[in-house]
Amino acid sequence: MKMKNKARLICQVSAAAALVLAGNAMADEAFSSDSKWMTGDWGGERTKLIEQGIDIKMDYVGEVGANLHGGFNDDKTARYADQFGLGAALDLEKLFGWDNTQAKIQLTNRNGENSSNDRIGDPRAGTLSSSQEVYGRGHMVRLTQLWIQHQFLDNKLDVKAGYFGEGEDFNTFPCEFQNLAFCGSQVGNWATNIWYNWPVSQAAIRVKYHINDELYAQIGAYNQNTSQLEHGNGFKLSGSGTNGTVLPVELVWSPKVNNLPGEYRVGYYKSTSDADDVLKDDNGQNAATTGNPYRVHDSKHGYWFVAQQQLTSHNGDASRGLNIAANATFHDKDTNFIDNYQSLMFVYKGPFDARPKDDVGIGFARIHVNDDVKKNAELTNAANGVSEYDNPLFSPIRETEYNYEINYGFHVTNWLTVRPNLQYVTHPGGVDEVDNALVAGLKIQSVF
Repeated sequence: MKMKNKARLICQVSAAAALVLAGNAMADEAFSSDSKWMTGDWGGERTKLIEQGIDIKMDYVGEVGANLHGGFNDDKTARYADQFGLGAALDLEKLFGWDNTQAKIQLTNRNGENSSNDRIGDPRAGTLSSSQEVYGRGHMVRLTQLWIQHQFLDNKLDVKAGYFGEGEDFNTFPCEFQNLAFCGSQVGNWATNIWYNWPVSQAAIRVKYHINDELYAQIGAYNQNTSQLEHGNGFKLSGSGTNGTVLPVELVWSPKVNNLPGEYRVGYYKSTSDADDVLKDDNGQNAATTGNPYRVHDSKHGYWFVAQQQLTSHNGDASRGLNIAANATFHDKDTNFIDNYQSLMFVYKGPFDARPKDDVGIGFARIHVNDDVKKNAELTNAANGVSEYDNPLFSPIRETEYNYEINYGFHVTNWLTVRPNLQYVTHPGGVDEVDNALVAGLKIQSVF
């Protein structure tokens, strides 16, 4: 090879190497505060995978709850609960040429304990909400999402099928608080044993139609199978143990008000599974008094309303400003333990110029126990001949629980948010005899 050609080849190789090195240098390194992920961009490989249609999801949520004052047991104790998530979002158009088609698989693993269970609430009654929303559904790995989604008719019609929960599409709500009463789909928290929130999945199909750019309607069908809640059934895909079907419908409007985003949801659900009456027997008498089995209904139902609206921007920056949100759910009084719930939240994003990605939030929630549940407990106590609250056989009388939370979210890096909070629970479990509780919390959210 002539020297001139060698020199040209060396220059070409050097230029190529420089481009590779420059690309790797631009790729976010692990623990970089500017990176979206704690583990970084893997030398640019992660971005390449996304461009090819594979977006790997790894995340962690950890929550501490400590009773500072009050509650059923005022011994000062902190509890810790957490959740690990691992999954992948797939663009099947990029991967296989399937137009307008996406898929998702997600695994979750929850562990830990909850201060609400053994400190805040009377063990005979528990609490209605939870001071650590990430707690629950067993210490185990679950298949939380396994679905495929396709858009038809110029993206107006959207169909999703597989294994997922109702709260992923219906009555959806963000989780910027630690108390359960302000976090995620609220119907699933109060529609007893039929609507399974994250991380439990159900065999399901959801059909959405976009009426215009701001308005869509959707309907779904979800397999109702209480065996999926059991320990060891995190990967159960068979229909054995099916109780019925949950059928939600919803109308979602997403307007701009003063050029600021909002979202308004109104929906209804019906469960086709049999459901026990909370008070009456088949003869219409009080079952606690007669001793007869409770009447069985062939369905149960409820409805909800969700409103989220950004009210202000911050010096013209729409990524900052005051947001308001409200939730309300109402449930079948014949069969459901909770008959209504309401909450109101305010979140200010970017409160300080020196901390433009932080946020501060405050929330108020009311959870009301069905009056027939209260009456049934009173009749049960009378039938058992007990009237004193301290008697171990006494069934606590439950009415209304109120939850309050104030928090501050420190945006430490683009992949880490730390959210200290204070919670106050009035009448934990809806039981007047239980002291109001002050809870200190700390929520850690990280994306790997």
